[in-house]
Amino acid sequence: MPYELHYWPSIQGRGEFARLALEAAGADYVDVARGCEEDGQGIPAMTHFMESGGVRHPPFAPPFLVDGKTIVGQSAAILLYLGPRLGLVGKSETARLWTHQIQLTIADVVAEAHDSHHPVGTGLYYEDQKKEALRRAKAFRTARIKKFLAWFETVLERNPRGGAHLVGGRLSYADLSLFQLVEGLLYAFPKAARRALNNAPRVMDLHDGVAKHRRVAAYLASERRIPFNEDGIFRRYPELDA
Repeated sequence: MPYELHYWPSIQGRGEFARLALEAAGADYVDVARGCEEDGQGIPAMTHFMESGGVRHPPFAPPFLVDGKTIVGQSAAILLYLGPRLGLVGKSETARLWTHQIQLTIADVVAEAHDSHHPVGTGLYYEDQKKEALRRAKAFRTARIKKFLAWFETVLERNPRGGAHLVGGRLSYADLSLFQLVEGLLYAFPKAARRALNNAPRVMDLHDGVAKHRRVAAYLASERRIPFNEDGIFRRYPELDA
């Protein structure tokens, strides 16, 4: 029975971290909200899990994963669940906790990237909070991006199995998520991200290595990979990337 991934059908967003893991592992999955309503898919199938009184553990918001009777919300929790099932995390408890910690840190960066263009409220348009966004984005691009990337660089440097991966000596879901983070930063803040990545060569090497992974490369070249756009988390507003 295929995994069911539920996320908005027109953006990469937080759902992309789960998509990358499923694609890299060659897992059998359905991107439910992108399917046809006539086939029992589409957005109504997704909102059912959030709104139906018959769902005992309703997710707060997409993304969430349905695996039989199990429903898992939040990107980091989805990957914590999928990691051992897809072979994308080490077998020891230490490796799994460390990988999860890295994923949670990536989630922190993603939240800050989002708040750089929506610092006041998600219910407001960017144009309604542009002044505040200019100030928030300046702090993000001048201090926070390089601080986070420096930490990931240190993690790679201190990996006893070598600097090709964040944890251990093989691909993990944290590697895939760091790839996606770098992709998003390069899209939204190309100038600031390039400057920070100049001081994080191991991070850039990991990014390039993930992009060459056979299944990942095939996914990136396919129509399944939704292009970045200004409705997602990573948005390109040139005035925010001075």
